[in-house]
Amino acid sequence: MKADWTALAEEVNAYGCALTPPVLSPADCKEIAGLYGEVGRFRSTIDMERYRFGRGQYRYFREPFPPLVAELRAAFYPHLLPIARDWAARLGRPAPWPDSFDEWLDMCHEAGQTKPTPILLRYQEGDWNALHRDLYGDLVFPLQVVIGLDQPGEDYTGGEFLLVEQRPRAQSRGTVTLLPQGRGLIFTTRDRPVKSSRGWSASPVRHGVSTVRSGLRHTLGLVFHDAA
Repeated sequence: MKADWTALAEEVNAYGCALTPPVLSPADCKEIAGLYGEVGRFRSTIDMERYRFGRGQYRYFREPFPPLVAELRAAFYPHLLPIARDWAARLGRPAPWPDSFDEWLDMCHEAGQTKPTPILLRYQEGDWNALHRDLYGDLVFPLQVVIGLDQPGEDYTGGEFLLVEQRPRAQSRGTVTLLPQGRGLIFTTRDRPVKSSRGWSASPVRHGVSTVRSGLRHTLGLVFHDAA
C-alpha cells in the first residue's frame, strides 16, 4: 500500500484522523457498493433508527469476505500498528497487538470476540449516524479506517464524516471530512494521547456522519478487532 506513512502518522497524531491516497479505483468502489443487495454476504443488518443510532442502515460482512475487503484490512494493519504502539507507550497502557494481523484476530477469538466487523454502510437522503465509538469487547485496536465508495457532490450531498474530541479540561473539538471516492480516512476508535501539563492524557473521541441531503452514500468500514 503506497502512502507517506510518516506524514499520515503525524496527521493522525495532530488531528485524530488522516486521509490516505486512493486505495480503491472507481470500479472497485462500485463493485463493493454493489454488494449491499447481496444479503447472503452479511451476518447481520442494523437499522440505525430502531436502535437510536441515527437513521440509515449498515451490514456486517460474514466470512469469507470479498477479496478486496480482506486484502485492505490485512494491508492497513501493519502500517497502523506503529501508531497504536506509540499511543499505548505515551499513555502507559499495554500494547497487546502482535506483528501478525492473523495472530491478533486469533487473540480476539480466544477472548470470545469471534464476530467479524468489516461493515458496508448505506445512507439515503435524510440519513445520519449519531456520534459513537466502535467498541465490541475488551480487546480494542485504537485506529480504524472508513473508505468512501461514492463521489461526493455527484452521487450525494451532505454526509460529511464527523470526529468530535473531548480535550482535557477544555471544550470539545470537531473535525469534518468529506470522503473522496476510493480514499480511506484513518481515525481514532476510542481515544488518543494528547499533551497536557501533566504529561500525556487520553482524549476521548467519537465519530459519526452528518445528514445526507440528497443521493446515496456508501462507505466501507474496516475495524481491526472482532466483536463479542
